[in-house]
Amino acid sequence: MRHHAEAYELAEPDGTARQRRVHNSMFRKLFNMFSKDLAMDLGTANTLLYTRQNGIVLNEPSVVALDAERGHVLAVGREAKEFLGRTPKSIKAIRPMRDGVIADFEVTRQMIAFFIKKVIAGFSLARPNIVICVPTGITQVEKRAVVESAQQAGANNVRLVEEPMAAAIGAGLPFHMPLGNMVVDIGGGTTEVAVISLSAIAYAESVRVAGDAMNTAVQRYFQNEFQLFIGENMSERIKLAVGSAFPLPEQLVVEVSGKDMVSGTPRSVRVTDGHVREALTDPVRAILLAVHKALEKTPPELAADIADNGILLAGGGALLKGLDTLIHKSTGLNILIDPDPLTTVVRGTGKTLDDQRFYGGVYIN
Repeated sequence: MRHHAEAYELAEPDGTARQRRVHNSMFRKLFNMFSKDLAMDLGTANTLLYTRQNGIVLNEPSVVALDAERGHVLAVGREAKEFLGRTPKSIKAIRPMRDGVIADFEVTRQMIAFFIKKVIAGFSLARPNIVICVPTGITQVEKRAVVESAQQAGANNVRLVEEPMAAAIGAGLPFHMPLGNMVVDIGGGTTEVAVISLSAIAYAESVRVAGDAMNTAVQRYFQNEFQLFIGENMSERIKLAVGSAFPLPEQLVVEVSGKDMVSGTPRSVRVTDGHVREALTDPVRAILLAVHKALEKTPPELAADIADNGILLAGGGALLKGLDTLIHKSTGLNILIDPDPLTTVVRGTGKTLDDQRFYGGVYIN
């Protein structure tokens, strides 16, 4: 057939075959202009979307506010997050993703559909193809839930890539070479520790302890130590402001308002980074244990590469003050933090849209 096609081209009038190729190329460019393939980081805390043309086009909390009686969506994303802990009985604000996987299928579908429409409205003539990153410890049932929720939300073809692999691609690590690269991706629901070589994960350790567990630990600490109830958003703000995994050069202080557990009245307390560091002891220890376990299970040749190249930290948890110092002190290895750890994963997932042949081996479904 190939020879017949070539003969037909030669038999055409001068320039006709070339014009047809030009027209086909123009059509493909026009189609790509109006069809937006998407990369999605469907996270427990935040959902990010990426397109070839514009890079990161959406970064919003994975929160949905619903009418409690009718189940209608009232708000999604940043607006809905402000509802957490502040809603009347007629409204409920929920986070449909838990520990990196779907906890509420229907609400997740509505959330994904809202974000997709927000990104492609007015531009897409076709249902988009989507690449979604998922935790390494995800089950087949959980994978199917992610794919089906995206398809029902309007996606055409859905492919999955593991979060540590996406982080390695996003950070520009030589993931396709026969070298050991260790990635620690600390998201909202899970911490993914993986050793990557030759476009595959040689060893992975996934623990469902990450940013959310840190927030919960801070809330619990305030209840036990100060007899003070604080909300989810407040605990996150405390963690970001003064949270740390290792003693800081200078003490940080923040004033925290909440509800007194005894009197039920509003009350404020002043806390230091030392208090919050104590609160974060258990989740930080769990992350450190996962890193050590992965190092123990890594083959000697790959371990030697990691000793030379260090460990990459990605995800929002990488921003916890002093975490890199703690891991360095505990392992003796150099620790590298991606310049924009909150977007490392979605940037890597987005790069897989560019060259399906080169990145084809990283997909898991």
